[in-house]
Amino acid sequence: MARIPEAELARLKAEVSLERLVTARGIVLKRHGADLVGLCPFHDDREPSLVVSPRTNLWHCLGACQRGGSVVDWVMQAEGVSFRHAVELLREGLPSLAAEVTPRVVKQSTVPKLAAPLTEDADDAALLGQIVDYYHASLKQSPEALAYLARRGLDHPEVIKHFKLGFANRTLGLRLPSMNRKAGAELRARLQRLGILRASGHEHFNGSLVVPVLDAAGQVCELYGRKITEHLRPGTPLHLYLPGPHRGVWNVEALAASKEIILCEALLDALTFWCAGYRHVTASYGVSGFTAEHLAALQAHGTERVLIAYDRDAAGEQAAAALAVQLGAAGIACYRVQFPKGMDANAYALKVTPATKSLGLVLRQAVPLAAAPGRPVAANVPAREPSPPPVEAAATARPAFPLAAEVLPATPCPPGPPPAPAAEVQAHEVVLPLGERRYRIRGLAKNLGVELLKVNVLVSQGESFYVDTLDLYAAKQRASYVTHAALELGVPEEVLKRELGAVLRHCETLQEEALTRALAPAAPAGPTLSATEREAALEL
Repeated sequence: MARIPEAELARLKAEVSLERLVTARGIVLKRHGADLVGLCPFHDDREPSLVVSPRTNLWHCLGACQRGGSVVDWVMQAEGVSFRHAVELLREGLPSLAAEVTPRVVKQSTVPKLAAPLTEDADDAALLGQIVDYYHASLKQSPEALAYLARRGLDHPEVIKHFKLGFANRTLGLRLPSMNRKAGAELRARLQRLGILRASGHEHFNGSLVVPVLDAAGQVCELYGRKITEHLRPGTPLHLYLPGPHRGVWNVEALAASKEIILCEALLDALTFWCAGYRHVTASYGVSGFTAEHLAALQAHGTERVLIAYDRDAAGEQAAAALAVQLGAAGIACYRVQFPKGMDANAYALKVTPATKSLGLVLRQAVPLAAAPGRPVAANVPAREPSPPPVEAAATARPAFPLAAEVLPATPCPPGPPPAPAAEVQAHEVVLPLGERRYRIRGLAKNLGVELLKVNVLVSQGESFYVDTLDLYAAKQRASYVTHAALELGVPEEVLKRELGAVLRHCETLQEEALTRALAPAAPAGPTLSATEREAALEL
C-alpha cells in the first residue's frame, strides 16, 4: 500500500481550519478562554463537552465518548470514513463546505463525494484512457512516486508527460459511485472485467508505477505496473499487467522513425535508454514476452537491425539467442548489447555515469548474433548519437501522445572492418601498429569513467613522430592532432583521421574490459589450511 507522506499530513493538519469544519456541521461554538466549546455530536451531549483549540488545531471531548484528535480524526468520525478517505476529502477542499449554514444539530452525516474521474457511459477503451489520465495526475502529485523515478534515473523532464506515466495510490475506489448503488455496482463490475479492480474490490496496480502501452491512435493496449514500496510481504509480485495475453508495442513511433531498434527486456530499461537520449527503443514483456505483435510491427515498419539489450544473466542470454534466430529468419539482423555480467540497462546506467556515454559505449560494442538472409553482419554497430531533445508536435490523431523526439534515420550497416593488428598492452602504455605508423598510448588507466578518454598519443613513422595529450572524445582536439601530425609525418590528414578513429575504438575496448573487471563480483576466497593441516595434506 502506498503511504501518505508525513509532510502532506502535516500540511493538512496545519492548514485546514478545524473550527470551520466543526461549525460547518451546524455545531455552535462559544469562546471559553483560549478555546472554543460546544455540544459533542458523537454522543448524547446535554452540556457542552466538545473542546476545540484554535491554537493547536486539535479537538477533544471531555464527556462520555472521550474522542479527539486532528482535522483528519474529525473527518473520520464525522463522516464515518477511513483514514485515507478522510485525507482525500481534505485534499479536495472539504473546508469549502464550511460556507454560511444555519446552525443545527447533526444526528447522521452524509459522506461528501469526491470528484469522479470516470464516465459511466464510456466504452472500455475510453474507460481505460480515463484511468490512465487519473493515474497520471496522481503521479504528478505524489512525492513518493516521483522520488522512485529519481532513484531509478528516470526523472527526465519529458518522460512522465510523453509516456503518461502514472501512480496507483489506492484512491480510485474512493471516487467511484457507492457499490450499493446500481451505477456503482455496474462500473465496478466493468473495472473488474478490465483488470483494474480485483474481485475483492482492491485496485490491481495499488502501490505501483503504471506505464501504459498505447497504440498509434493513443488507445490503451496494455498496462504495466511496478511496485515501488519497499519491504513488501513475501510473495508479493513486483511486476503486474492486465489479465489476458499481452497486447500492443510500447513506443511504436520509434519503429516508424528508425530502421534500427533497441529491444529491452523490461519497460523500465527501455525508459532508461529513452531518458539517455536513445529514442529508437522498445521493450518486450519480460524475458519471454516478445510477442507475435512485436514481430509483425518490426516487419511492417521495415526494421533492418535490432540491438537486443536484455539483462546480462542466464535467462537473458538464452532468450537473446533464441530471439536472434527468430528475427534472423524474418530478415532482421541482430546484435547483442553486452552489459557487465549480472546487470541490466537501468543498473548499468546508474552505476556508470553519465548514462548517455555509458549506454552509447555498449551500443557501439554490440556483437552480432544473426544476419538477415543474403546480408552480411557488420563486426560492430555504427556509432549513433542520441536523438535530439523532445519537441512538441502539432495536433494530430494522437493529441494526448505526440511523438516527442525525432529519431535520426538509420545508416546502412557497413561491411565489417578488417581485423586490426594485435596491440602490445604493457603496464603503462599501449602500442598499436596501423599501416606504416606506430601509435603509442599512455595514461589510459587514469580514465576511470566513460565521459572522458584523455590520453597521451605518440604517432611515429620512421624517424618522424608527433606527440600530444588530448581527449579522444573531443572532436576539436582530434582535428588539431591530425593537422599537426600530418605536417610532421607528411601523411594525408584523411589517413591519420581514420587511424586515430581506430585508436579511439581500441582504447574504448580496453576501457570497457577494465570496467567489466571492476564491476565483476570478486571470486570467493578459497579455504585456508593451518600449518598442521597443510603438513598432513602433503604427507597424504
